[in-house]
Amino acid sequence: MFSEAWQITLFSLTVAAGSTLLILPFGIALSWLLARKEWPFKSILETLVLLPLVMPPVATGLILLKFFSRRSPLGRWLYELGVEVIFDWKGVLLAMAVMSFPLLVRSARISFSEVNPRLEQIAATLGASKLRVFFTLTLPLAAKGIVAGALLAFSRAVGEFGATILVAGNIPGRTQTLSLAIFNRVQLGNDEEAYALLGITVVLAFGAVWVSEWLVKAKKTI
Repeated sequence: MFSEAWQITLFSLTVAAGSTLLILPFGIALSWLLARKEWPFKSILETLVLLPLVMPPVATGLILLKFFSRRSPLGRWLYELGVEVIFDWKGVLLAMAVMSFPLLVRSARISFSEVNPRLEQIAATLGASKLRVFFTLTLPLAAKGIVAGALLAFSRAVGEFGATILVAGNIPGRTQTLSLAIFNRVQLGNDEEAYALLGITVVLAFGAVWVSEWLVKAKKTI
């Protein structure tokens, strides 16, 4: 039991960390755009980004299944390149990334909004390029909020269930995460193992959320 629980936990943490790293550059770029720029129909993009937060995870999983199955143009193209997404660990990665992306964007966007634009203007008047201003001023000032959002996204990824089970299935040793393993143990009537895995999940989620909240409070005291 211990060995199996460790393998499931390690797999969940590894893929969740991978999904967080995958969405980080896209989340930072989009958050900055949403915080600093205005354009027509901006609210539509904002709504689309946040949809996975309010839609049933199973519905999001069904959309991903539609787009990445072998019957779809994208899925067929990826399969011809030797990339199998559905019922593979890559499907777990995809589901986690999509479901956790809105949490990163929300937190990072708020952080970028709280950076005083006047500081950026002063840096620009001193001859700093836009890229230099972003990487040496804006990004460091928003860093705590971005890290807090990344931790929330990581925590959400670890607990992801609905989209994952549709896109990747529940294959022991291949796509089974902590959430899927808990579901499987409950179905089999193995409550002892289910509660043990639940305890691991709670500890991981509590740690990530606690650190995230600590970073948010630390940012406010600056």
